Amino acid sequence: MTETYKDWLNKLPYALWAYRTSIRSSTGVTLYSLLYGMEDVLLVELRIHSLRVMMEANLLESEWAKARHEELQMIDEKRLRALYHFQGYQRRIERAFNKKVRVRDLKPGDLGIYSYKK
Repeated sequence: MTETYKDWLNKLPYALWAYRTSIRSSTGVTLYSLLYGMEDVLLVELRIHSLRVMMEANLLESEWAKARHEELQMIDEKRLRALYHFQGYQRRIERAFNKKVRVRDLKPGDLGIYSYKK
């Protein structure tokens, strides 16, 4: 199969899935986990049973519901940790930006480098 620039529409869902399930440097977690409160299960994990899928399959329904309830209670904590991580990220970006800023003392009537001579 030859791939061309016209194939982007077929590949878009895969690109979006990759974006939503990769860890963001600004938050330290995936967008998927912030939204749903748990990590995603890849289709390959369902086809070739991963340990995580096998463990959940062997749980009784009541045990599974209890585990899911505990995960939902932890989602707020996870989101709060992501917020702290994001705030630290913003501070690092701000420091890096402020290192490059040149302070200029301007007085009323100064036009800086755009002053015109009459």
